[in-house]
Amino acid sequence: MASTTPLAPAPPAQQQQRQQRPLLIGPPTGPEPPYPLRMEGRVIAGFGRGSKELGIPTANLPVDASATPWITDFKSGVYFGWASLALPPSHPNYSPSTCSTSKFSLFPMVMSVGYNPFYKNTVRSAEVHVLHSFGAGFYGVEMRLLLAGFIRQEKDYAGLEALIEDINFDCEVARQSLARPAWAPQGSGDGTLDCSWLLRPSEEGEKTEDGQAVA
Repeated sequence: MASTTPLAPAPPAQQQQRQQRPLLIGPPTGPEPPYPLRMEGRVIAGFGRGSKELGIPTANLPVDASATPWITDFKSGVYFGWASLALPPSHPNYSPSTCSTSKFSLFPMVMSVGYNPFYKNTVRSAEVHVLHSFGAGFYGVEMRLLLAGFIRQEKDYAGLEALIEDINFDCEVARQSLARPAWAPQGSGDGTLDCSWLLRPSEEGEKTEDGQAVA
């Protein structure tokens, strides 16, 4: 059996920084201006690192200033909010939202916008990690995002383990922040957040066919 080298733990300084980070973003009354912000597009192929190296699959969207004007001036970093996917009926995770008659499925998400200093990217990217376990990929599927807030700025890391730990912490921040009524979708339990745009019927999106596995 081939031996493997364990990932190095995060340096003490980074561990301390993580311990000092809040688990809740924003007030209990809901997102504050300029949020929520909208973004949409079809899922495209990314760098292929999310699942293979990090164990955290991502769905990439084009960073298109003409379609998403606000993104040019917004700082790079990690955002969180809600995502909707127009999964086809043949997809194993096809489950239309109970909040409307739309065929879109609604999920919590975190999104990294930037150059990912750890990997030294030269092109700005938008990588979405949907907080759900999928049985198949969904390249080409229409995705909409409602960004509710900003978690942190992007940064470099001394090692892969530190990056993974921070991403997992980001996910927990998103889950806990979005669990509050004013941050949860209307029609879902006690939720009061207007997510109607995410679930607006889209003839084009509902005709989307199955895609390949997400990287």
